[in-house]
Amino acid sequence: MQFTRVRSAAGRAATAAGTVALLGGLADTHFVLPGIAAAAATAGLGLATSGIRRAPDAVKHTAVAVYAAPHAGCALLLTGEAFAPDTGVPLLIQAGLIAVWTGATWFIRPGLAARKLAEDAAALDLADTEPVTEEETTLPPPAPAGESADARWWREEVAEPGIAPGTHLLEHEQISDECVALIIGATERGTVPKIHTDRLSAVVEVPAQHISTEPVPGEGAGLLLLLVGPRPVSQAGTDEETWQQIARTAMPGVELLETNTYKPRKELN
Repeated sequence: MQFTRVRSAAGRAATAAGTVALLGGLADTHFVLPGIAAAAATAGLGLATSGIRRAPDAVKHTAVAVYAAPHAGCALLLTGEAFAPDTGVPLLIQAGLIAVWTGATWFIRPGLAARKLAEDAAALDLADTEPVTEEETTLPPPAPAGESADARWWREEVAEPGIAPGTHLLEHEQISDECVALIIGATERGTVPKIHTDRLSAVVEVPAQHISTEPVPGEGAGLLLLLVGPRPVSQAGTDEETWQQIARTAMPGVELLETNTYKPRKELN
């Protein structure tokens, strides 16, 4: 910031010096050659220290031309003053040209505009050359081929959130107005992982006491029967009739062969 203020003050001083040289040339042509030399030296020094020469090729020549324009204009006016007595150009017109040069240089500030043009182009060029790192996007695993909408719901809402990890929905059936039977399988060979019925209760909005799991009769531990909702009870109320009702809807082809009823010991009551 301090260096910027120094360069700005130097530009103002150079403009004032150029005006003095031009006014001196009106009175005495001995100011012409020293003035032209000073304008050329000032332009060269400014270009060497401003960094404009290191601007991208696309704007380098434009920036140099903008920076050198006031110096070239000053040298041109001084040259005109040297030949003015022979051409008969009135002194008033020469003074007017000096005033135009001074005002344009003071307010437009070509040196500052040239540096700004070079710096902006350099920053844009640097941004274009920097490697662009794309944000890694974690994509969900592809859905299994032939997955039904209900199986997809189970995977996205139950299995993947950790309520029943490592499971998938094989079949389901509405076995009563309030109860749905689901056949759950393990995604990998082995026992069906634990299903957190308390968390499942919040998802399906069914009280946890009405959600239960049981083995599938005649099948291994890789399948599990999940009942969601009040268990259907037949008129006779026997386990055999209850299972027959479930099998007719949720597990066609499964036949209940035998049921056993155990009375718990007193210490377990």
